[in-house]
Amino acid sequence: MRVGFVGCGKLGLMVALATESKGHEVKGYDIDPKIAGYLKNREIPFEEEHSSELLAKTQMEMVPLNVLCRWADLLFLAPQTPHQPKFEGATPLPEDRADFDYKYLVDCVKAVDLALNGTTAKTCAIISTVLPGTLEREVLPLLKSRFRLVYTPQFIAMGTVYHDFLNPDLVLVGVHDAYALEVITKFYESMGVTNKLFVTDLKTAEGIKVLYNTFITTKTVLANLYGEMAERLGMNVEHIYKALTSATGRLISPLYLKAGMGDGGGCHPRDNIALSWVARQHNLSFDFFTALMTAREKHCEWLADLISAEVEDQLDREGRHLPVVILGRAFKPETNIETGSPALLLSSILKRRGIAHGCFDNYIPRHPGIYFIGTQHERYKHINFPPGSVVIDPFRYIEPQVGVILRSIGSARETVREEAVVNG
Repeated sequence: MRVGFVGCGKLGLMVALATESKGHEVKGYDIDPKIAGYLKNREIPFEEEHSSELLAKTQMEMVPLNVLCRWADLLFLAPQTPHQPKFEGATPLPEDRADFDYKYLVDCVKAVDLALNGTTAKTCAIISTVLPGTLEREVLPLLKSRFRLVYTPQFIAMGTVYHDFLNPDLVLVGVHDAYALEVITKFYESMGVTNKLFVTDLKTAEGIKVLYNTFITTKTVLANLYGEMAERLGMNVEHIYKALTSATGRLISPLYLKAGMGDGGGCHPRDNIALSWVARQHNLSFDFFTALMTAREKHCEWLADLISAEVEDQLDREGRHLPVVILGRAFKPETNIETGSPALLLSSILKRRGIAHGCFDNYIPRHPGIYFIGTQHERYKHINFPPGSVVIDPFRYIEPQVGVILRSIGSARETVREEAVVNG
């Protein structure tokens, strides 16, 4: 396959060389003339594993953009999407916040779209990091020619780009165009990584990329937290690390990563609250435990907002609203233990707001109402909700029913199925 790279900086050039190493013909284009010098001199000014041997045998050349766009079967676009220096983490966090700078991305897309005018359809794979909604807002309105968009950001670390690209944790593809999906899938087949392929929509792919990075930050923050606690309290931090990383059933696994309700039971909330006391007693640099419990509570407040909005939406002509019922009191499915239950926390928040409601574990709906699934009991899947009801399902496991509005929280979908209404 003839593969072109538009933008051959620290990411694009190493991905191009890795692609070439798998037998593809590769050419590139960059607005910076120094890149051609890197190839000519067989040397780059930044450190990357395997760069010397790859540059020593590369046949890659830099060509004008219009030549590249006519020649390539597949184009990778890797323009930078920088942040302002004050948002890069090398200085204390400022009060204000900002999105990335998409000037280079926009200019790149415009230039490629123009260069593709008059050619056959070309798959253009953007690999730059962007925030959710960026491509829909910044890129799609620019496309006027044969530009077939696909988004496939790379999960690599600087210094090990070659290894990471050829041995990925995840090969992410955000789809906008069926033709582009077919082409990029064939490319990844040639690279031998389709076993890691994950296909989704554009906006979700944008979110997965940045949340992947946030997950890494979360892990390092937690690791440094118990490092500080070990120092202050006289514990062995290496033993803490070895013990926690050996727990591959619950801790280092997919468990507890599905969105729904907060955790509960007789251990988690009380332990975090107790540790927040430890943080204050020993003057830890940051009370992470209070932050966890605050986030848990704020999530329940947001769910209460959704219920409140449904109460307002479902007012009848006499100003009466549908009754509100939380289905589930237990802290987790298939138990009746209520200690630390997030469903009861939600109930407490609704009471504080003056929203009348019921909260039951065993309840058979007989009249239209606003039903919130507070505990993911299996038996709730088999309830026939009365027509005219609204069901709010944070676990996304209730099936659509005729005459029932189903809010599957986080599903990002809105479909109608034989009179049944599903609204994400």
